[in-house]
Amino acid sequence: MTDAEFLAWLKSPSALRCALVEAVASVEGVETTVYMSNLGYVTAPTDTPASTCYHPAIATGMEITERLSLDGTPSLSFGDIELFNVDGERDTWLDDIWANREIRVYIGDMQWAREDFRLVFDGITEDIGTRNRDRLNLKVRDKSQRLNTPLTETKLGGATANAERLKPLCFGEVHNIEPLLADPALLKFQVHQGAIERVIETRDNGVVVATTNTLAAGTYVLNQAPVGQITNSVQGDKPTTYGNTIAGLVRRIATAYGADPLDDATEIDDANFDAFDAANTQPVGVYLSDRANVLAVCQLLAGSLGASVVMTALGKLRLVKIELPPPGTPTEVNDANMKEHSLEVAERLPVQAAVKLAYCQNYTVQANLQTGIPAEHKDLYLQPWLFANAADSAVAAAYRISEAPVAQETCLQVTADAQAEAVRRLALRGVPRTIYSYKAFAELMLEELGGAQTITHYRFGMAEGVTGQIVGLVKNWLTGTVTVEVLV
Repeated sequence: MTDAEFLAWLKSPSALRCALVEAVASVEGVETTVYMSNLGYVTAPTDTPASTCYHPAIATGMEITERLSLDGTPSLSFGDIELFNVDGERDTWLDDIWANREIRVYIGDMQWAREDFRLVFDGITEDIGTRNRDRLNLKVRDKSQRLNTPLTETKLGGATANAERLKPLCFGEVHNIEPLLADPALLKFQVHQGAIERVIETRDNGVVVATTNTLAAGTYVLNQAPVGQITNSVQGDKPTTYGNTIAGLVRRIATAYGADPLDDATEIDDANFDAFDAANTQPVGVYLSDRANVLAVCQLLAGSLGASVVMTALGKLRLVKIELPPPGTPTEVNDANMKEHSLEVAERLPVQAAVKLAYCQNYTVQANLQTGIPAEHKDLYLQPWLFANAADSAVAAAYRISEAPVAQETCLQVTADAQAEAVRRLALRGVPRTIYSYKAFAELMLEELGGAQTITHYRFGMAEGVTGQIVGLVKNWLTGTVTVEVLV
């Protein structure tokens, strides 16, 4: 069934909208798929799954909320499915374990074969609960929750003083890090858990010293006894080929690290990552010497260019950059696509007169270096960051706001890249920005976060059409309606 045919069915007044939910729970220690529906549905012997009854347990719900973060935090999709529990017929479900297990939601017509139903949500159940004695509630979340775990629990081990320290992780290019002393007797240091591209420099109190490197293990040995603090500049993780772009590193971290990494073949939006990588080639880097969260690190990398890590409702990881005008061909929206009088101002964003970005992190601040290195190098080692600034004094005067913003930390490495990003962000936020909201009909049910829309309406100066970026979607698949939020 094509998208056009599916949307035509959603719009049809004769459609018998049926939701099929397949949720996994641990029932008395056995991982069990529970089949539910709002109407009741039985598959044919030739269907997959065969001869299966989806019990009419769903009371309300099937509303999925997706939002694009504007403040650098990860973007999440979530929802709530309310289940019948009249007279306590499902009380025992509260004893089962639903947390962090798969849940899939399909939408179709009661008269359709099972294979014609369309997957509209592929995520996990956060938990089961209840708001009153006659209902249970399944709290559903997108798969980004699987990334909400530490990248690594691998400790150095052995009998040294660092035995309980985590082995460090190094992605992309980083500067002046403090490596982990892995073997004091051998003067062996570790900068990454696996293979790396290059140890650029090793310094002892700021002075470059010689080492014998084992790049395949992410380690090196000093060729002489240290005098002071040992630091490194490194090009890190190299599974097969070295990479230092945001898309490549986010993909690597999300699919290879953490307790439950994503499947690289099925849970990454390849087209999106390829397009993002082609458009955003700025080198980045991050060094992790202690416990760190997979999702937070991925968002730190993406946020360096004003992007968000987004898990779609269909369980695909994407990178979406806040930018106006947004990329792609806009969907044309007018009065005919939305409920009457539903277009309204949802939020007015504060204007910014200046942007300050921290880049090229110095991971080991060193004061009072007495060695004979150049004075400018000593000055660099004193500063934890370099900074790129963009400001507009006319905006500051007009809005009576400060030109001294708080610095936003990034993983960018190159001055020109950081400066260009600061200028871009100022252009984006140095003028009034508004998020508009409206309730749309079924023809817009397949819109996606980050997509472009041109809204034509008689209100809010939109008579000639205004193009913006979708930053919020609340889809109700049983009613065939969607609330859309657009940043313009």
